[in-house]
Amino acid sequence: MTGKKALILDETRLYHKEKQDDRPFVPGVTEIWPSGAVLDENDRTALVEAALEMRIAAGYASRKFESAFARKLKLRKAHLTNSGSSANLLATSALTSPLLEDRRLRPGDEVVTVAAGFPTTVNPILQNGLLPVFVDVDLTTLNTTADRVAAAITPKTKAIIIAHALGNPFPVAEIAQLAEDNDLFLIEDNCDAVGSTYDGKPTGTFGDLTTVSFYPAHHLTMGEGGCVLTSNLALARIVESLRDWGRDCWCEPGESNKCLKRWDYQMGTLPAGYDHKYIFSHVGYNLKTTDLQAALGLSQLAKLDDFCAARRRNWRQLRTALQDVPWLLLPEATPRSDPSWFGFALTVSPDAPFKRAELVAFLEDRKIGTRRLFAGNLTRHPAYLDQPHRVSGDLVNSDIVTEQTFWVGVYPGLTEEMLDYVASSIKDFVGGAR
Repeated sequence: MTGKKALILDETRLYHKEKQDDRPFVPGVTEIWPSGAVLDENDRTALVEAALEMRIAAGYASRKFESAFARKLKLRKAHLTNSGSSANLLATSALTSPLLEDRRLRPGDEVVTVAAGFPTTVNPILQNGLLPVFVDVDLTTLNTTADRVAAAITPKTKAIIIAHALGNPFPVAEIAQLAEDNDLFLIEDNCDAVGSTYDGKPTGTFGDLTTVSFYPAHHLTMGEGGCVLTSNLALARIVESLRDWGRDCWCEPGESNKCLKRWDYQMGTLPAGYDHKYIFSHVGYNLKTTDLQAALGLSQLAKLDDFCAARRRNWRQLRTALQDVPWLLLPEATPRSDPSWFGFALTVSPDAPFKRAELVAFLEDRKIGTRRLFAGNLTRHPAYLDQPHRVSGDLVNSDIVTEQTFWVGVYPGLTEEMLDYVASSIKDFVGGAR
């Protein structure tokens, strides 16, 4: 490291310390966010170092992160993307690849998914001309169940795409078995659940593909960013092609003839010897990330275990404090799981002497941030009213979630004092409503 670079990085660390907000927590004045990034001097320095090296496209840091993250999640391949939403699009689109031959998904094929969730789990189904089949959820885990998924499967069903709700694993081993028994693909949307386990195995390792988001609200952040992971090398190759313009070549930008066959290919109706760097085998995108983001991700990855421990600890603190509060349905971990929680969900009982909106307004007035369970019942939103879909069974609980459920934060930036204030505020409101 040159003297000037070392000096700049030292100054960056000093600058970070100077920028820290050391003001004490003041109940009712200090904002308590439901989610957010926890960034330290190493994160800031990693970004500055990448900028000094002018690593403005995907390169060394991106490849290093992909390798490290795949090892962390016990999968063979990881491909960085510019967002978690793009990761879902790539994972779903990969299942439509002609390279999958008879197993490829085609327009009109059915994909089982959950109605109560985030749109970008469902949007790629529609964007690929597939038919979403919506199932309901359980009110305590906020996940669907294996029997609901089984009831939704028909001869037209070709895949299952489900997110682990608020970090709480859905019964993924059972649903993976359903997928195997019925020759279906399974995509795990693991964007809210990095670090969670089911039967002692990391979520994201049960399906054919898994997706992750690195938006600031999530377990790790790159600012923006996402990832598609798999241990299926054929699917990994398809994802890479779709992400990188749809090209057939696997050389990194700046590399040439790594396979020693660059001018030896004949594909499609192209002339023999056409430059392989410009042969396209998929109708793809450019959804890559940059080394600036990957450098931040590498710094964050070193703290993942601590972040997950803090999320579990914060969730337990709220769960214990609110255990006996009436008229509130508290969350439960899915049996046999150990969630790395994204948030703490609360569902107001229909017979409560107050409305969810009143409790939320009370908390927000006290500077306690709240969020809905994302879209609630997606089928009720204007974007989906005229979209083709099928509902299996009913969506009674998804409607209850839409009307009655919200969540508060458990992310690592919250202190014990803040969480005590959140819990006491909820108890104050409910106590006053008796």
